[in-house]
Amino acid sequence: MKFSESWLREWVNPAISSEELTHQITMAGLEVDGADPVAGEFTGVKVGEVVECGQHPDADKLQVTKVNLGDEIVDIVCGASNCRLGLKVAVATVGAVLPGNFKIKKAKLRGQPSFGMLCSESELGLAESSDGIIELPLDAPVGTCVREYLDLDDVTIDVDLTANRGDCLGIKGLAREVGVLNSLAVNEVETPAVSPSIDDKREITITAGEACPRYLGRVIKGINVNAVSPLWLVEKLRRCGVRSIDPVVDVTNYVLLELGHPMHAFDLAKIDGGIDVRFAKEGEKLVLLDENEVTLSSDTLVIADTGTSENNGESKALAMAGIFGGLHSGVTAQSTDIFLESAFFAPLAILGKARQYGLHTDASHRYERGVDPQLQHQAMERATALLLEIVGGQAGPVIEAKHDAHIPAEKTVSLRREKLDGRIGFHIEDSTVTEILQRLGFTVDFNQDSWQVVVPAYRFDIAIEVDLIEEVARIFGYNNIPNVSPTAKLTMPAHREAELSLSKLRNTLVNRGYQEAITYSFVDPKVQELLHPGQDVMTLPHPISSEMSVMRLSMWTGLLQAMSYNQNRQQNRVRLFETGLRFIPDESVENGVRQEQMLAGVISGQRFDEHWQMEKAASDFYDIKGDVEALLSLTADAGAYEFSQAEIDALHPGQTAAIYKNGVLVGHVGTLHPELERKLGLNGRTLMFELLLSEVLTQKLPEARDLSRFPSNRRDIAVVVEEKINANKVLQLIEKVGGNYLVDLNLFDVYQGKGIEPGFKSLAIAMVLQDHDKTLEEKDINEVVNRVVDTLKVELNASLRD
Repeated sequence: MKFSESWLREWVNPAISSEELTHQITMAGLEVDGADPVAGEFTGVKVGEVVECGQHPDADKLQVTKVNLGDEIVDIVCGASNCRLGLKVAVATVGAVLPGNFKIKKAKLRGQPSFGMLCSESELGLAESSDGIIELPLDAPVGTCVREYLDLDDVTIDVDLTANRGDCLGIKGLAREVGVLNSLAVNEVETPAVSPSIDDKREITITAGEACPRYLGRVIKGINVNAVSPLWLVEKLRRCGVRSIDPVVDVTNYVLLELGHPMHAFDLAKIDGGIDVRFAKEGEKLVLLDENEVTLSSDTLVIADTGTSENNGESKALAMAGIFGGLHSGVTAQSTDIFLESAFFAPLAILGKARQYGLHTDASHRYERGVDPQLQHQAMERATALLLEIVGGQAGPVIEAKHDAHIPAEKTVSLRREKLDGRIGFHIEDSTVTEILQRLGFTVDFNQDSWQVVVPAYRFDIAIEVDLIEEVARIFGYNNIPNVSPTAKLTMPAHREAELSLSKLRNTLVNRGYQEAITYSFVDPKVQELLHPGQDVMTLPHPISSEMSVMRLSMWTGLLQAMSYNQNRQQNRVRLFETGLRFIPDESVENGVRQEQMLAGVISGQRFDEHWQMEKAASDFYDIKGDVEALLSLTADAGAYEFSQAEIDALHPGQTAAIYKNGVLVGHVGTLHPELERKLGLNGRTLMFELLLSEVLTQKLPEARDLSRFPSNRRDIAVVVEEKINANKVLQLIEKVGGNYLVDLNLFDVYQGKGIEPGFKSLAIAMVLQDHDKTLEEKDINEVVNRVVDTLKVELNASLRD
């Protein structure tokens, strides 16, 4: 947005230079893109009056004039077509210097002396081009310096406003900001209501109440569109980058720049019936002011008439609401009566609509960002007064239609002292904070280190506490907040030595040929039902798809689908693992779902990658069991874990083991059931495991002790037990009764066959015996061995092998 500095200073005039003003505005968050002078550098140009004007005797396009400069009358030859008797003009006298270092000297043009030059706007740097010389107001004082008379020591400031600061898209909003920054009162323009002098009006209906909560209209009759906009109005528009068109358009543009409120005027004669603010009918067409025809979509808000009995009540669109006027209803040189509108359109109703039609207008730019919903009456009265002053006419009453429920209201936002100090890192006095908020136009109530702030509806960007903190900080001045280096106190994190890092488990599996996979937590209910038939599941209320509609009960569901995916792409040897949560419905816990961190893996294919030195063999149960044992060995407490035969629906009977830790179930390992392999489309034997991470992430800490200086003794025994007895149970029993002398125990052979009765097996066990204080004698060793053999016989009906 461009604005004139002198116009801004009419509203609020801080005692700072132009450079300081632009810097101040930028630091307040309203970035200034540039500041340019409104006119070129020139001297010696005065206000003159043409007192004689005649045709040049030797040139058809030249005129010979006498110009009164107040203290003298000079002869000047002029070629402008608009030069005439009685005109007040800008005269560059002899010795004047115009932009571009152009010096005015005495001259003769076709034999006629000329002591100066009548200047156009382009020659003074006021415009890039012009059709004739400048026409000054008739009351311009003769002999006055033109630079002083037109106040050309001015600057056009271009501010690049962020999308959230629509309240500053007018001189009124900018002045409010500058006033706050400098603790100055703003000189509001008085806009007294214009008393209607006629009763003419048009009824207004708002069909789209949510998109247009308020619409004001007023009939003004008997205007003179051919009147000339006053110089002060044209100059203010020019300095804001707006071209003068005609008095009616100039006034609406002036109000737009002054108050930040768009307005539009219709030719009253082109409106059939009343006004209806509605959405366009699908396929409805409208010829815009730029003479382009557009086909309106049904989500485009339009200003339409209601039709009359003469046209069978047929309604037609007059303009795109808040964006662009229609050509048919626009004010022309023949217009004598107008209908002036002032409305509030909801930002979301206008947002993106202009771009949808390849447009971008000053009105849409403001309505998209939000216009003050309480400004419509002031804008209407201001525009009416200016129009009556410039083009004459008679004004009717202001007609208003509104939907109060959809008009943005003031909102209350709390600001706490602790949050303010915490975010800024600096303490601003209570009185200063209160003053800043009040000058911003907020109603403030301060009590017990908390501000209750009532925010006006035009501040669409203020909604939560941090918005108020930002306002206080930027108005107080970021440069006024001292730079304080942040201090950080380092605290040694608590780390249990017994806690086993998950990365160690991951690295162990990677070193054994696995690759980590990541699958979705929500899975196909059909696949999950195959693996966990009959179990309760957590069903998603709004799933991505039917194949991802339930939460997983185990990691196996996703891993087996990943296995199938890889096998279908010619991957014959696949080893995958994953860590993540499983979700078990459980009414005894909060939210009714028990979430448990799991580690799972699946393997298929050959035991080793193809190699000339490696035996070619398919992976079996003991391969994956060995991988699980490698994981459990990281806890340094492998003896606490027990593999026990089990049966679950997903795994092969006889090739399934449950894993217990001190009697608590912590996982399973086994071979996938052949029937499921077929249904899931898997090739060959698939083996898998799953562990409860909470039970395997704690390691047993070693206890340091002196090494024995005395020799150890090994005794091997071969015991025959029933085939159904788990070898681990035998080892546990030996360890229990072995006493302090037993320092190591190892099962090194299992035998079934010749010499062993059917249904029995032979377990060869090595026992290492050692004492810390002495060399063990034979009787000590035999005592331990005999105790072990006797216990095994009593507890397990075991016997020594012959």
